[in-house]
Amino acid sequence: MDLRDLTYFDTIAELGHLGRAAEKLNRSQPALTKSIQRLEESFGTKLFQRDGRRIKLTPVGELLQARGRQLQQSIAETQREVRDFASGVVGNIRLGCAATMAEYLLPELTSALLQRAPEITLKLVIGQDDLLRESLRSGKLDMIICPLMTGDEQLISYPVLEDEAVVVASHHHPIFQAPFQMSDLCNYRWILPAIGVSSRRWVDEAFRANELPLPSVQVETNSISLLPRLIAQTNLLSFLARETLEFGTGMKHLREVPLKKTTMKRTIGVTLRCGGYLSPAAQAMVQMLRDSEGRFFTAK
Repeated sequence: MDLRDLTYFDTIAELGHLGRAAEKLNRSQPALTKSIQRLEESFGTKLFQRDGRRIKLTPVGELLQARGRQLQQSIAETQREVRDFASGVVGNIRLGCAATMAEYLLPELTSALLQRAPEITLKLVIGQDDLLRESLRSGKLDMIICPLMTGDEQLISYPVLEDEAVVVASHHHPIFQAPFQMSDLCNYRWILPAIGVSSRRWVDEAFRANELPLPSVQVETNSISLLPRLIAQTNLLSFLARETLEFGTGMKHLREVPLKKTTMKRTIGVTLRCGGYLSPAAQAMVQMLRDSEGRFFTAK
């Protein structure tokens, strides 16, 4: 089995169209057809079937796609490991961090790591935990720092510290003009992340558990930098880590809407891919986080 055939196969499967795959790969359609024929002859079975104008994977094709991606990921990790060993350097770290904690976590953590290993290189990706999780699974990241993840056999997480997320509003928000309870939050619209993000799921479940309508989301965004001014200048409610509210840039015009039922206690952890390659530098960072007792998460 030729690895190039496997790469072509994955692209065709992803696009579901031979012509589009040919354009993306800069190959002719006959060349891709021959590639698929070689794979099918190798496995003795069909990998694709017609679905109208498109093509889709057979059950065997779905299995090959999953195993092929694992193989390609393993090859990429082997290449990284061999390069690290051959060059004699400490290595590269591809780190993802949840947007809600990047501003007050990454500067001190990065500084401490560079003091320990001055020659390392670091790729930082900031985003919501749903996107970080997919990047970790696919091998694009070595580790991510975000709310602890459980129940995923592909990933392993280590707790680092406990924190809280709370409802926030502008200082002049009308909700503060009189005593309020959780049901009063339903009178206002919200700015929240996408449904796949853990904090959004928690907020929705909190309202559902209290037999209240789900928050009416007027603005859906993954940009933490957009939140302070937008919340400060509107009557929109939102949901932020308490550390972000207390220490984040531009938060002085915001305040917590203190309600026990909408205070989320959560565990922040570092999450890795089970069996994934970690450079010596990445291993050092994981150990630093596990030994830190949360000190990197304290704003200065």
